[in-house]
Amino acid sequence: MGLPVARPSHEIEAGAWAFAHDELVEALRTLIRIPSVNPAPEPGGDGELQVARQLASMLADAGLDPEVVEPFPGRGSVHARLRGDGTGGEPLLLLSHLDVVPAPAERWSHDPFAADIADGYIYGRGAVDMKGMVALELEVIRLLAAAARASGRDPASDPVPGLRRDVLFTVTADEEAGGREGAGWLVDNRADWLQAAGALNECGGVSFTVGGRRLYPIQVAEKGFSVYRITVRGTWGHGSMPRDDNAAVLAASVIARLAAPGPVRVTPVMARFLEAAAAVLPSGPAHALRGLLDPDPAAAEAALAAACEPMYVRTLRALLRDTISPDVVHAGIKYNVIPGEAIIEIDCRILPGTTEAEALAGVVERLGPDLAPVCEVEHVIFGAPVESPTDSPLYDLLVDTVIGHDPEGVPLPVMVPFATDAKHTARLGVPTYGFSPLQLAPDERFLERFHGVDERIGLDALRWGLPVLYDVVRRFCG
Repeated sequence: MGLPVARPSHEIEAGAWAFAHDELVEALRTLIRIPSVNPAPEPGGDGELQVARQLASMLADAGLDPEVVEPFPGRGSVHARLRGDGTGGEPLLLLSHLDVVPAPAERWSHDPFAADIADGYIYGRGAVDMKGMVALELEVIRLLAAAARASGRDPASDPVPGLRRDVLFTVTADEEAGGREGAGWLVDNRADWLQAAGALNECGGVSFTVGGRRLYPIQVAEKGFSVYRITVRGTWGHGSMPRDDNAAVLAASVIARLAAPGPVRVTPVMARFLEAAAAVLPSGPAHALRGLLDPDPAAAEAALAAACEPMYVRTLRALLRDTISPDVVHAGIKYNVIPGEAIIEIDCRILPGTTEAEALAGVVERLGPDLAPVCEVEHVIFGAPVESPTDSPLYDLLVDTVIGHDPEGVPLPVMVPFATDAKHTARLGVPTYGFSPLQLAPDERFLERFHGVDERIGLDALRWGLPVLYDVVRRFCG
């Protein structure tokens, strides 16, 4: 690419970086303390709108002119734009979401909405998913706005010195429920908040250590989702006289069939990930990863079990097949009444190349000719798989910047098993990369923090990631 060796972050003195890190931490703690739970725990809850307004206040304090929209009650999204001189092409989008999932406080060692700092971590719901990234992006925006003010310019209207592209900062509601009332609405009604040459989003650029090597997967693809509600019909009766067509019994058979792992299918992104990781790992894990490419499913599964610890095995298993997870079951009205109906809700996650029609056909095929006739399958929601190119200047820049900050690190493209707002930016043709840069200790179990108990993010990880993100923005837009 011929990218420059010098890093823009070198132009900021150490004291200013320390101040920026402290400011980032305080912003993150402020955001965590606003419970923007989705769905809201009480009717009329407006936690998402409160976070949007808090971010708008922070942006206004930096001299910007933010805008908040509330297209649905309580669903607030916020946006601000920093201007370049207009010679560099379309903007760069810094994308994030402000809603979080529920957090049962009785299971946590810290109040999930107190934002306590302990043992080098900030604890709280959203610390990882994804208010930590919101705070990183916010601090980059504040640094750029400060540069404009230092040169005597108005960051709300004047170009930031050194920027040739605009920088968009858009934080959306409703991502945890599919994003239709957040990023989805923006695509249809405020596309100018999202339209860009490329976007940086959650779930990538976070290190993990295997065989002594630090790998930095950069998200370039994500699985799609297709949710179904299955109504199982049986026969009502008295519990004293058991019968085979008890809907709860039939539902148990349905669940067992749907939960069985499907066949392995290695997509091009995952083939590249496995080969790239194997190329830099010691012979043991490298052999195991290459075994995942074996066309023999039994050999591939054996290789997977030997590849790494269970947390990563679960992730790899999900990324090498279409999956079905039965997650909600309702049956019965009283202990002595045989239920004539049961409801099962299933979460299907599909690889690129699988359509919704194919996902539905796969569910019906698994039910088989004996169970399918007693099951009514209702489609609930669908999100298509997403993939962005790895032969783009933005992706190359992400790789180059990670190596610049960690010469021993190994960036490589990856797919993730869950959904993000990239489902919506894809409708605008915006290449979207998961890149929330964090350097973690080898024993950190980051994947388990998402939606988990005692969700937390490391202070040192944020300290490393801030100049990385700053350099990406400065270099792509400069």
